[in-house]
Amino acid sequence: MTSATPDNTRLPTHTSLANQSAAAAYSHVFLLKTPDRRFLYRSRKIFLRPFLITSWKDRALFSVSQAGLINNLNDGMAWGLFPLYFASRGFSLHQISLLSGLYPAVWGIAQLGTGELSDRMGRKNLISAGMILQGLAIFLLVFSTSFLVCATAAALLGLGTAMVYPTLLAAIGDVAHPSWRASAVGVYRLARYRLRCWRYCSLTVPPQKQIRGVLVDRLGYQWVIGTVAALTLASGVVTAAVMYETHSTAPALALAGQKGAV
Repeated sequence: MTSATPDNTRLPTHTSLANQSAAAAYSHVFLLKTPDRRFLYRSRKIFLRPFLITSWKDRALFSVSQAGLINNLNDGMAWGLFPLYFASRGFSLHQISLLSGLYPAVWGIAQLGTGELSDRMGRKNLISAGMILQGLAIFLLVFSTSFLVCATAAALLGLGTAMVYPTLLAAIGDVAHPSWRASAVGVYRLARYRLRCWRYCSLTVPPQKQIRGVLVDRLGYQWVIGTVAALTLASGVVTAAVMYETHSTAPALALAGQKGAV
């Protein structure tokens, strides 16, 4: 006679459904709708206009979109290439685990403070400084063979990401009025997640996986990672040169002829 054992395979599914139901109920009860209908569009719009404004025409939103793109490139590299790079440097599995976990740990904790800091000092300087710090941290990783130096670089990379990550979304909220803010966020996310989709698809699609492997095999880890570091520094310089400060206590308007209109 065999004893019945509890089936725990459905527990994650039930937990996920419960969390989603709780989140939906919370959103329905506590989230407020914009009551002032003066901010609605005066004219019908199509997707092309917010796409052009967010991706190119507005200097601040262009800066945010390109910085988000490069920031996500760093994130993909940190998860995909860094462990292999650390292994090629002769680090133990324990050391690789510490280095790989240090970056997201610093990022997750530090952004609790950097978000508030951006509300006090503005968006532009924090985004540009964060991107430059990320680039310098990646360069430090490339040219270092010491575990302590690599750990310092990983922590600095996490700090730079924390300076950028919440501030990018806040800058979009500064410029885009609620009547077209979701469209602007959608364009920003499109730029970011094209790289993330490439990263996930490259795990299963042979051509993309071969491209990444050929780049690393032919150029080496240092050249590939160093190129990303250079792109990150360039993104910070572009943000400093092109972006205007978006943080203001005055609400954005979407009325015809005023700032924020689409």
